[in-house]
Amino acid sequence: MSDVKPKAAHKSSSSWSDVKAKLADFDRAGLIGLVQALYAASKDNQAFLHARFGLGGDVLKSYKVTIDRWLWPDVFKNQDTSVAKAKKAISDYKKAIGQPDGLAELMVFYCERASGFSADIGFQDDTYFDALVRIFEQSLKMIAALPTTQQPALWARLTKVRCISDDFGYGVSDDMDELLAEYGVDG
Repeated sequence: MSDVKPKAAHKSSSSWSDVKAKLADFDRAGLIGLVQALYAASKDNQAFLHARFGLGGDVLKSYKVTIDRWLWPDVFKNQDTSVAKAKKAISDYKKAIGQPDGLAELMVFYCERASGFSADIGFQDDTYFDALVRIFEQSLKMIAALPTTQQPALWARLTKVRCISDDFGYGVSDDMDELLAEYGVDG
């Protein structure tokens, strides 16, 4: 009997540096082929590349479709909500292109869909409402950083979200009132 224990399998922990080093070996055609394979691999990759390169009509459309699906699901089809998946759409857009006006639009859209769904079906969920208030606040911050000509329409949409949220409970409308006052928006 030997007391020698077998070596544990070496765990590979590749990083971006490793990938970058391999990419240096690619020629133009090889790199285009790789991007084409990534494009074909998933809808998320397609949305990323469309947004990054400004392709198609409305680069926000696919992100809005995702937000809408996860914040206003079809309850007759037994679909569920997912705050994480809806927020991921905003994060994915930010990684792809991250234009402040696009981020503001997606965040306001998030608030509209979340509040609309809750009001429409009487949805009451603490986590859902907490996320709504957080995105509401992030929307206000993002709008405040936009040129003043772009702000009024977005402020008005958030004020409407605040009004819709009046009957939710959980302190949602109180939190929104405080945030609107903090940013000097008439609610």
